[in-house]
Formats: sequence, C-alpha cells, structure tokens
Amino acid sequence: MSATATLLFSCPDQKGLVAKLANFIYSNGGNIIQADQHTDFSAQLFITRIEWQLDGFNLPRDVIEPAFSAIAAPMNATWQIHFSEVIPRMAIWVSKQDHCLLDLLWRQKAGELNGSVSLILSNHLDLKPIADQFGIDYYHIPITKDTKAQQELQQLELLQHHKINLVVLAKYMQVLSADFVEKFPCVINIHHSFLPAFAGANPYQRAYDRGVKIIGATAHYATPDLDEGPIIEQDVIRVTHRDDTKDLIRKGKDLERMVLARAVRSHLQHRVLVYGNRTVVFT
Repeated sequence: MSATATLLFSCPDQKGLVAKLANFIYSNGGNIIQADQHTDFSAQLFITRIEWQLDGFNLPRDVIEPAFSAIAAPMNATWQIHFSEVIPRMAIWVSKQDHCLLDLLWRQKAGELNGSVSLILSNHLDLKPIADQFGIDYYHIPITKDTKAQQELQQLELLQHHKINLVVLAKYMQVLSADFVEKFPCVINIHHSFLPAFAGANPYQRAYDRGVKIIGATAHYATPDLDEGPIIEQDVIRVTHRDDTKDLIRKGKDLERMVLARAVRSHLQHRVLVYGNRTVVFT
C-alpha cells in the first residue's frame, strides 16, 4: 500500500466542514481512501478522520501541516496529521504478570501492530527472560514511596532517550504520578474491570464478593485521576455462581489481552480522537 496521511480533526460544528476538508485534499491532488465522521450534538462538536494517499499529492510532507493550518485556524479546530511511514515507538511497562506483555509481543512480531517495541520496563526482574527471548532492552527500575519521584525522572529520561511515542501499561501495578502524566501524557493502561465499576485495586475479588454475573476489562488513557482516563476499548464475559475468584481472574486475563491489543492497535492506526474525557474510536 502506498504511503498515506491521516487527519484527526475536531471543531465546533458548522456548515460546510466536510466540503472544506475534502476540497483541501482534492485541490492538492490527493485521493481519499477512508473517511469517517461523527457529530456530538450535546457538545456541538464535529469530529472526523480522513486518510488519503500521498502518491500524486502536490504538497511535500513538510508543507502539509502549515498549509492545512491556514484552513483549520478559522474553524477553531484541534487537529493532528500522521504519516504512515512514520512508525511509532512503544515502551511496554510490566510488573510480574506476563499475559498482556506476551500477547503484545506476539502481535507485534506477527505484524498486527503498526509500531516497534523499543524497550520493556519493570519494577521487578521476573519478566526479563521474555525481553531477552525477543531481543528487547529490559530496564529494571524498582519503585518505593521514598524513591518514586526520583525513579520517575529516570523513566522519563529513558523515554526521551529512546524517542518513545507511546507507553503501554501491560499490567504495570504502579500508579503514575500526576507530574509524570503531565510530562508524558500518551499512556495506555489496561484495567481489569468494566470501568467505572470496581476501579482501583483487587477488582476481581470485589466482583466476586458482589456476586456479579458479568466481568470486564477496560483500556484507557492514563490521567492523574486513577482509572478515570478516556476509555478506548472495553469488553465483557459472563460468569456464574460456580466461578470463584481464581476463575474470574483466569477469564479476565483473556479479556485483558484482547482489550489492550485492540486499544493499542486503534491508537497506532490513529483511529482514536480524545475530547474532554471521552473518545471517538473510528473503525
């Protein structure tokens, strides 16, 4: 497939938006291959994703954003343009559980994820053999209450050094500080419940104690508020009175793998647009 550009765009709803955006691409020789849009009437917000081929497009890549800015500014728009040949660099953070890590690595190796895994970071050494198996750098940074601020500075330096675009918390059982998230906001977390139900720690035990008939998993962007970030992907599975906490954990792990993988894939394909504490995920 030829190189493409993808526009993620939102602005106050008004007449003629689709025509103006399509005309920018058409008048410069572009061929739109995907286009989707949504209007949030409660917020009076227009949201769209447009992908077009760059073969035959009259504007060089370094001119596209400045040229489009002249059109977007009068619309009071928020927007970003991504180019398909730019491969995002990911850092996967883990603690001791390996199921989400292995799933992401297998999918990336199989070509399902449009991103490279540049490093694996953990507060434990348990999963280093997996990193060695896949030939990925593994960084062990223990975290305690007394060292958290200092260690987060070290983590940020690693992300900057490796030019990381996305951090994936694949069962990283630590809470990121508000300062960290402010400095590096592009973080996807997997939470083992169907948020907003059972936010925080031990959701499977709490779900069992409550006698639920459905459990779920949620992938969301990390924010300073624990488990309150914009939701990207969710799924559920039925459970019964015969399932104990271990059964819920076993079934939940399957959900966690699938939900996290779908969220990461959507992000890497530039299909997620965040506004406020909500997302539009274009399929």
